[in-house]
Amino acid sequence: MSFDLTNCRRCGRLFHRVNRPICPDCEKALEEKYQEVKQYIRENEHVTIVEVSKEMDVSVEQLKKWVREERLYFQDPSASGIECLRCGKPIAKGKYCPKCADKMANQLGASIHKEKEPEPEIKKDGNKMRFLDK
Repeated sequence: MSFDLTNCRRCGRLFHRVNRPICPDCEKALEEKYQEVKQYIRENEHVTIVEVSKEMDVSVEQLKKWVREERLYFQDPSASGIECLRCGKPIAKGKYCPKCADKMANQLGASIHKEKEPEPEIKKDGNKMRFLDK
């Protein structure tokens, strides 16, 4: 039996890694911090990501991660400091602006429903194969 032991990226303690880079204690503390940040943003609707970072003592990178995961939402898209990965337009949550998300969904849907070309009809003649469309 193999144990995947590693050091926590936050506190440095050794722990049994199960698909996470931080130990359970740090994960719990991070989730508690997330809940505090979420409440702070609800109470201060027009706050920016930099202001939240300073006031709540959370890195901008962590806040951006929560925004990309759609766990946090800023009222003003420019306040989040996050841009659409496709067009660069400021967004309030996620990875893509609504316009780009719709466009990609339509393109994906179109590629899935694209008609397949019919298989050429094959005529067997003894030991030889002949293709009728050629």
